[in-house]
Amino acid sequence: MAEIIQRDGTWTFDGDTVRIVPGGKAHPVRQELGEIAVPLEAVAGVSFEPDRKGGRLRLRLRGGACPVLRAADGRLKDGADPYALTVEKDRTGVAEYFVDEVRNALLIEQVPDTPVDRFLLPGPALPVSGGGGDGTASFDGETIRLTWNWKAEESKTAGGVSTLPLSRIAAVRWLPSIGLENGYLRFEPVEGPVSAPPKYDPYALDLWGMSKKEHTAVLVAAAVLMRLPGPRAALDAPQASPSLAKAAEPAAAPAGDHDVLLRRLRELGELHKAGVLTDEEFSTAKQAVLRSM
Repeated sequence: MAEIIQRDGTWTFDGDTVRIVPGGKAHPVRQELGEIAVPLEAVAGVSFEPDRKGGRLRLRLRGGACPVLRAADGRLKDGADPYALTVEKDRTGVAEYFVDEVRNALLIEQVPDTPVDRFLLPGPALPVSGGGGDGTASFDGETIRLTWNWKAEESKTAGGVSTLPLSRIAAVRWLPSIGLENGYLRFEPVEGPVSAPPKYDPYALDLWGMSKKEHTAVLVAAAVLMRLPGPRAALDAPQASPSLAKAAEPAAAPAGDHDVLLRRLRELGELHKAGVLTDEEFSTAKQAVLRSM
């Protein structure tokens, strides 16, 4: 097992799952999301980016595997990214070893880096709440509630708490505050999007970027996104693609099973003979299997 413990958090890898636990002073998004168990089939790659203070360990997921990343759409800063870990200077060697172990496992299991057609991670636990700016959003799996604070416009507060059944929602969009531009968490009703700015939209939070806590609105967006009709249908659909069907193959047996490990060695030999693996890749992958035995 590979493990790296830092003030920013702890990552462990047992050959099948990367387990991520945020540190006590991690970004609010990571704190609220809590512990994450990332199955190997959801991983597209892993890297260590060194710098003069140590570096950053980064897990790259396959497109569409994580609802939080899909809701964020590339807008999460490094501090809020649950799949990035700040590494101190005296632990760079451990980080590089962690990268080698994950890469070897990806090679042995032949996990592709292509996008998936369903979520492979469960997303935020319910009920979930987050936001800031002019209010707070919460979601229990069936109903979204927008609670306004004293800074909200009268057009919002006059109607009290906005209650939106999931059946009335067609889409959800999150945008963090960037520079002088406000962000928002916006729910689009099935009858069509509201043309008013988020400041006046009763279906939206207006986010000002005054605190890191505002970024937790992305967790509400992710939880709702998972349960909208489109993504939900994909989640419930049979595993059709070869990459997803692989999870049901006997190769998913425990790493300590010698029959499975021997079969993996034979597969590696065949890949090497066919020219798919170089001599170096074959040697590295074979050693990883032998260590498991």
